[in-house]
Amino acid sequence: MIAMSESVTIDNATIQQWIAARLDPQTIEADLISKGFDLESVKKHLKAFRHQRNAKKQVNGFICMAIGALLGFISCVLTIINPVPSLYEVILYGLTSVSICIIMLGLYFVFE
Repeated sequence: MIAMSESVTIDNATIQQWIAARLDPQTIEADLISKGFDLESVKKHLKAFRHQRNAKKQVNGFICMAIGALLGFISCVLTIINPVPSLYEVILYGLTSVSICIIMLGLYFVFE
């Protein structure tokens, strides 16, 4: 007997509602099984859910890394130019440390 593979359509609006409601995968899986979905379509729905949830975190991570890199560049330029000598240490150590922390936060979001 030849089994015909049915294409599973995944509703992106439903996935966005799950993300907005901050549902965990176990709850989504139980809900889909109670609605009568087969295990293969449940796996595809969960995979799409995880992909969209992680894509949002990655975008936030790249934004944090860009902001941190810009702050680091500004810190470097201000340290070299030294426009306000009394703020030299604040710029060199403070602004550089803040930019490194923001970059590390962005890396955390990207690789989580």
